Amino acid sequence: FGINVFKVREVMHVPVITHAPDMPEAVEGMVSLRGTMVPVINLQKFCGVRTTSKPKILMITEYNKHIQGFLVDSVDMIERLNWDEIKAPPQMLTSRLGGLVTAVAELNNGNLVMIMDVEKVLAETAGFYDNESFYEGIEPLGNNDITVLFADDSSVARNQIKKTLEKMGVKYISTINGMEAWKLLTSLTDQAEASGINIADKIQLILTDVEMPEMDGYVLTRRIKEDPRFAKIPVIMHSSLTADANQNLGKGVGADAYVPKFQPHELSHTLSKLLDKVKGKGQ
Repeated sequence: FGINVFKVREVMHVPVITHAPDMPEAVEGMVSLRGTMVPVINLQKFCGVRTTSKPKILMITEYNKHIQGFLVDSVDMIERLNWDEIKAPPQMLTSRLGGLVTAVAELNNGNLVMIMDVEKVLAETAGFYDNESFYEGIEPLGNNDITVLFADDSSVARNQIKKTLEKMGVKYISTINGMEAWKLLTSLTDQAEASGINIADKIQLILTDVEMPEMDGYVLTRRIKEDPRFAKIPVIMHSSLTADANQNLGKGVGADAYVPKFQPHELSHTLSKLLDKVKGKGQ
């Protein structure tokens, strides 16, 4: 398995773990890391890997401002790949693993590595993103003519986006990566133009993840912003990479806003604000 190195804070030998009662099987407990209590998740147990050996490495990661440790057997290598080299997994693999794998990459040595949906791991072990109370207080827009096109390779993230948009009363079109979103957007544009309709009358806003196989959110946003046909359609980047550097990259390719993942109220507020601007320009 592999994960984005930008989400790894440090790697260490397994320290003393304090076990806690009534935890999911894969949650081993917690460790104190320079005064911060960090939950520890055993990825072997989560993935159902049967082994007699104990994990030797604790990998500390940060996802959307949540810090957690993953117990793994080893860390083999760090390899630099472009997102267009990373492919969507075969449907059979996705079905068998329940959405645990979001992408597959071929390394320079010819080995294949499966990119894990860490958001799914966190959702199922810690319940971070599966609480209905997260959506309480989100108000309907009061406009049934809004459609949002969004792209995200994580099934957990897609469900969170869908719930947020449904609370807002907004129609949506869901895609699983930037390439699928781009192909669909250009196809819808061709259909609209053939009917004498502006694509901005069919799609009012585009929401994109950053890390996706085949085409990432930066490339997708840049393509949209460089195409005059989409000049009236705002783009929101939606990511668990929340550092200033990532947000600046988003602004650099023309994103109208950058919203952290799994913050449905912030997402709905940003959507409402940008859609109000679109409505104002259209009047």
